[in-house]
Amino acid sequence: MFKKILIANRGEIACRIARSCRRLGVAVAGVHSAADADALHVKTIGESIEIGAAPASQSYLRINTVIAAARATGAEAIHPGFGFLAENAAFAHAVEGAGLVFIGPTPDTIKRLGDKASAKREAVAAGIATVPGCQAPSEDPAEIEDAVRQLELPVMLKAAVGGGGKGMRVISSIERLRDAIESAMREAKNGFGDARLIIEKLIQQARHIEVQIVGDGHGNVIHLFERECSLQRRHQKLIEEAPAPNLPSRLRERMLEDAVQLGRRLKYRGVGTIEFLVSGADCYFLEVNPRIQVEHPVTEMVTGTDIVELMLRIAAGDGLSIAQGTVTCRGHAIEARICAEDPNDDFMPSTGEIAHVSFPSGDIRVETGVESGSIVTPYYDSMLAKLIVHADTRDESLDRLRRALNETSIFGVTTNREFLGRLIALPEMRNATFHTRLIDDQIYGSNEVHDNDTDTLAMAAYFWMMRQRETGSKQPWLSRELTGWHMAWGDDGMAPIPILYLESAGKRAEIRFAPMQADNWMLIGVNEAKVAVRLSALGDDSFVAAINSRCEIVRIFPRDNAIYVHDPRRAHALYEVSYLRYLDTTPEVSGELRAPMTGVVLKVNIDVGARVKAGDVAIIMESMKMELRIVSEVDGTVTAVHFKTGDTVNRNAIIAVVERDSALVV
Repeated sequence: MFKKILIANRGEIACRIARSCRRLGVAVAGVHSAADADALHVKTIGESIEIGAAPASQSYLRINTVIAAARATGAEAIHPGFGFLAENAAFAHAVEGAGLVFIGPTPDTIKRLGDKASAKREAVAAGIATVPGCQAPSEDPAEIEDAVRQLELPVMLKAAVGGGGKGMRVISSIERLRDAIESAMREAKNGFGDARLIIEKLIQQARHIEVQIVGDGHGNVIHLFERECSLQRRHQKLIEEAPAPNLPSRLRERMLEDAVQLGRRLKYRGVGTIEFLVSGADCYFLEVNPRIQVEHPVTEMVTGTDIVELMLRIAAGDGLSIAQGTVTCRGHAIEARICAEDPNDDFMPSTGEIAHVSFPSGDIRVETGVESGSIVTPYYDSMLAKLIVHADTRDESLDRLRRALNETSIFGVTTNREFLGRLIALPEMRNATFHTRLIDDQIYGSNEVHDNDTDTLAMAAYFWMMRQRETGSKQPWLSRELTGWHMAWGDDGMAPIPILYLESAGKRAEIRFAPMQADNWMLIGVNEAKVAVRLSALGDDSFVAAINSRCEIVRIFPRDNAIYVHDPRRAHALYEVSYLRYLDTTPEVSGELRAPMTGVVLKVNIDVGARVKAGDVAIIMESMKMELRIVSEVDGTVTAVHFKTGDTVNRNAIIAVVERDSALVV
């Protein structure tokens, strides 16, 4: 076994690899970008070398710099994790050329499988059915466009290398085809350094099922059963489980045999994932991920294996430590990915500081790379954490996952936590009749807008008042003795004038207070409603909230002028607005084109003096590996463009200005 390795990755996977290494007595070192200097993975690993600026192309993707870091730390081997350089054959070759061990497949295997077109040729040679389409990769937009026009729609454009849903576009009509091709190529280039695309026939309402294989590099290959990965948005997985439910045994055996056969043909070394699309009684080879997968924990839970340990032992020359006959599948495991994104705004990525995070404990496995105070930047993937549950049955696992999601609080950035709860509550999830387009067809972009309910606002107001008392405010109407009711009127003592407004999602609620009672009950006015509230601290950020005749457990956390409330209904972010600062403003359509979040400008479609119409795409940005299109809200003339391609733009910065056409006077 190695004495020391370098983990060439970040976030939760770097923390995960370090944990297995420490259990095995293997020392670890890490790398980080300038943006990650205070990241959790740096603290967890302990020894880490800064390798460049925030963009991955200037840090985590710099092959020579990563290898230099391994040498500087005295590492014998490099574990690439997933993403970044994990499927880069040139990196694996450079690692071995430097006299180090690459913890993964051989460079030749990565080259043959990392390219999707090449992987399909290997599958065909192994006698495995593949998805129809034009498999020759191309980076010529005109050539790709001609190939699409020759196929029956719908088709899928796919990046020839890489994964994670990047560089993928569904083409259902010829309209805006060239734009879709250029966007997919740009995303593939930015994500993997390779703009080439392949074209496949889109298989409608298919299931996405993958098989985990492990090989010793000498022809001995086994499987660790399969995983269900059909619940996706933007071709990126959100929920994974093992084993795949409602899968006919003959079809399961066929996929397991095909996966092992392909691995043996290649004399596969390390761990890898063979992915299939299942449609009815048919299955088609999709691609190979020659690396550890994000969803590997569900396989570990049902098989009792440590996949990272298997990778380390094989790379160290110890061979396979388990035989196929000893691998069994016990119970059911499900994983949910919590991401910094807003499902109610087309899954727009969310950046900023995590004010507070609280994960469930007990029998819930949590894999994360963030903590309270972590900064979520626009430079990397949006995944913050994974919740993994395991139980004897699938229904028990779903119930356990639901509770785990309810017990998770992440304040300061918007997450998909509540969306995941809605997703696993769907009947199609319970009875396992889902497919890869379920989210798109059922709840994708549902744009559910939640008004903060009166009870939640009253709880936040009570909490705010208690904080004012604790801090001993010098403002006379907020002091311990006088909290607003000195101007009270009526039998209930409610103050006629609000001293607080609570704002959320652009809406403000007027808050008034009545005197605190001897038993700590307080009557609080929320707009026209009146709510009796009492909070009793349980410790940390938890409280028993009594609202009128109902009691419930809530979590409340303050940060600056924000009050975060996580009640049984959902998580709320409320902001204090003092009475003197209250302004009832009405938003107007603006000619200012602002960045919705921090990101990098990929393309500028306008120049000063150009005419634009409302809805025209003026600027294309990238944030968290996702393209953002900024459109003009008005018809008019461009009067200013403040950024160019390649520039980093902060959230809410004015990128360009369009002077609105004057209304015609008749």
